[in-house]
Amino acid sequence: MSLLQLAFTFFYIGLFTIGGGQVAITLMQQSIVSAGLISQEQFYNMIAISESTPGPIGINMATYIGYELYGVPGALIVTGAQVLPSIIIILIIARFLKSFNDNPFVKGSLAFLRPVTTGLILVPVIQVIMFTLINPPESFSALTTLEGWKSLFNPIPIAGYAVFTFMLFKLKAHPILVIICGAIFGIMFL
Repeated sequence: MSLLQLAFTFFYIGLFTIGGGQVAITLMQQSIVSAGLISQEQFYNMIAISESTPGPIGINMATYIGYELYGVPGALIVTGAQVLPSIIIILIIARFLKSFNDNPFVKGSLAFLRPVTTGLILVPVIQVIMFTLINPPESFSALTTLEGWKSLFNPIPIAGYAVFTFMLFKLKAHPILVIICGAIFGIMFL
C-alpha cells in the first residue's frame, strides 16, 4: 500500500468513526490488518501503546502506523488524513448549527448512531480479550477434556487483569499508576 493509499484509508476511517477513536479500532483492523500491512499481534500492541499515551486513540494509532510504515512523513500525512474529515464536518456543522439543531432527521440519525457506536466499540474489546486472555482451541472437541479446558485460558494475563482491576476499582489507585504497572507487568511477563 502506497503512502497515498494509506492516507486515503485513514481519511475514510476518520470520516466514518462517529463516536470517537474506539470505533476507529474496528475499521483500522479491517483496513490495515486485513490488507497485510501489519500482523494481528502488532495491531494489538499498537492499541496498548495508543491507549497508554496521551491523546485520542484513533489519532495515536494513525500516527504510529504511519511512522512504522513510512517514517516521520508517513506519521504526519496519515495523522492529517485521519483528522481532516472531523475538521471539515465541524466547520460545516458550525456554519449551519441552528438549522441542524431542530432537524428531526438529525435527531433520528444521532439516536440510531448510539447503539451502532456501542457495537463498534464492543467488537475490539472482545477481540482484545480473546487475544490476550483466551487461547481459542483448534476445534470444540478439544474442550471435551480437562487438558483442553486448562489450555483455554492464559493464567498470567488473567492474574494481571485481576490485580489491575482490583487496584483500579477497590483500592481506587490512580489510572496512570495502573497503566504504568500494567506496562511493567507486560514487559516482565508477556
